[in-house]
Amino acid sequence: MKHNKAKGDLRTYGNWPLILSVLLLVPVVAIYFISPMACLVMGIVWLLYLAASLWIFFYSRKGIRRDLVSYATQFGQVQKGLLKGLAIPYALLDENGRFIWSNTGFSSVIHKGRIYSKSITTYFPEIGADSLPPDEKTVSVDISYNNRDYRVDMRRISLDEGKEGELEAFKGEVIALFLFDVTDVNMYMRLNREQSLVSGLMYLDNYDETLESVEDVRRSLLAALIDRKINKYFHDMDAVVKKLEKDKYFIVMKRISFDRMRDGRFDILEDVKNVNIGNQMSVTLSIGFGMGTDSFLQDSEYARNAIDLALGRGGDQAVVKTPDKIIYFGGKSQQVEKSTRVKARVKANALREIIESKDQILVMGHKVTDIDSLGASVGVYRASDALHKKCHIVMNEAPAAIRPFVEAFRNSKDYAADFFVTSSEAVQLCDENTAVVVVDTNRPNMTECPDLLEIAKTIVVLDHHRMGTDRIPNVTLSYIESYASSACEMISEILQYITDNIRIKGIEADSLYAGIMIDTNNFMTKAGVRTFEAAAFLRRSGADVTRVRKLFRNDIADYKARAEAVRNAELYKGKYAISVCPNNVESPTVVGAQAANELLNINLVKASFILTDYQDVIYVSARSIDEVNVQVVMERIGGGGHLNIAGAQLSGKSLEEAREILKTTLDEMEAEGELK
Repeated sequence: MKHNKAKGDLRTYGNWPLILSVLLLVPVVAIYFISPMACLVMGIVWLLYLAASLWIFFYSRKGIRRDLVSYATQFGQVQKGLLKGLAIPYALLDENGRFIWSNTGFSSVIHKGRIYSKSITTYFPEIGADSLPPDEKTVSVDISYNNRDYRVDMRRISLDEGKEGELEAFKGEVIALFLFDVTDVNMYMRLNREQSLVSGLMYLDNYDETLESVEDVRRSLLAALIDRKINKYFHDMDAVVKKLEKDKYFIVMKRISFDRMRDGRFDILEDVKNVNIGNQMSVTLSIGFGMGTDSFLQDSEYARNAIDLALGRGGDQAVVKTPDKIIYFGGKSQQVEKSTRVKARVKANALREIIESKDQILVMGHKVTDIDSLGASVGVYRASDALHKKCHIVMNEAPAAIRPFVEAFRNSKDYAADFFVTSSEAVQLCDENTAVVVVDTNRPNMTECPDLLEIAKTIVVLDHHRMGTDRIPNVTLSYIESYASSACEMISEILQYITDNIRIKGIEADSLYAGIMIDTNNFMTKAGVRTFEAAAFLRRSGADVTRVRKLFRNDIADYKARAEAVRNAELYKGKYAISVCPNNVESPTVVGAQAANELLNINLVKASFILTDYQDVIYVSARSIDEVNVQVVMERIGGGGHLNIAGAQLSGKSLEEAREILKTTLDEMEAEGELK
């Protein structure tokens, strides 16, 4: 039969004796011409070789082939036996994922003796048709079966590589499947993770202020109660807490304990606030944890960065920092204003040293400049001018809301033509002897000229917004106080310490006063003792309330747009006012912010959100009085701000999409307990 003939290398190997016989005949004939006797001897040898070759070709080759077939059969049986008893569970599937064959190890796992023609999904629901390998690449799927964890490796094998004449039954594709028991590996990995150590820092935000609010005889009792509450909480968490100072603690705990504390959303924050023995204000905590790095030292550094971030955001919250992200918990309390101005004086002295060491100052605020940003920039200019240093304010375009102030500076002979410079001009002016001062923002992408931050050697940040994940890097001096009502309030305090008998011009005092007035909504929001002290200082310096009010009067179009936003407001869930501000005015974002403030005057409204479509970006203005932390809401959608004044920007979204995003965020945060 044709298919019984030897093929390939075996056939060539059997033909070689005859081929060599023909080749050897040539030297035998050639030797005859040299020596007939030698030729006779060689001829006899050649005849014997030819006879042996013929015997091998006609008789022995069949035996060799028979022995090879017998060996192959035995080898196949051995191979099949090895596969059958292979310790690794192994099976073959057809193209549709149905079982064709399985070894003993696989049958022992699923405890079934007869599984042929059944789909693999019957036993492993995690492996559907879309999980099967599309080509010869190995696909891995993690599954659980009978309380054991397995990794399933599958690979598609093609049988269509046979040559012409082979049986069609062996053509097609099969899927080889291996089961690897990873239960023990997962258990040890989980134990390793759970037993790993996590370090953290915990600070009492207002320890001194709280003690001062109680009687002298009760102060030691209050401190003892706070210590007892903290030690008991972390003792229950199997953690080590060490008191570093009177209001600072170092924490070390297992990861499993940390996970339990995180699942409880750091309820120690609320527990400590409930300590009350007659104190007028509650004690608040700031907690910072770092984890996820390759070294314990790096984790500790992350913890320090996290606690700085928690304090910069106003305290009363926990911050967890990993290499991938930063997670915030808490932050629902209004930060208490500090009565002391020591920090303001220290920062003013540091700012003076920086200004005196540089040849010129470039000061900038955030994009779409408002009066708080402009007023703070003007205050930095006054400090620089008092120290005899050249200062420029970086501003590309003056929005309509602040245009009267900008024109007043440009028309005044007291200010140079380059008092305001554009971003491109600022980049050309910036050199090694230039200090860049950023006011009213601490996020690099929100500044008027982000390129300045990349080339400047000295950067100063003066801001009253809570710090977020995206912060300006390589800052030489940072003064961020989230309890301050405005950046103008902070600059007004700094001006009082920057130099003796500083003289502020009337238009400069007006700008600073206007910044405080707008950010406090006419001194009704976040206006503390220091806010009024700063306003009093500006009034003494020449700020005219009547002149400021005239500069802020709206035209009829803005007033109608604000009224339209209020009229079309939707009361979502009976407490969140959501509306859209018309963009047919010159400064729709300012009108939107004003409308958000107006909506708070409506009964039952806990928070207001105004959406404004301006220059292909959806601007969200969020406001509240005291019941809802709008800052954490805006942070969920990429923004930030304060507890009761915040905002966000959504690019590439329509108004309806932005509205749905806002509603979904509110729903999720209510379900998580983030909102009351």
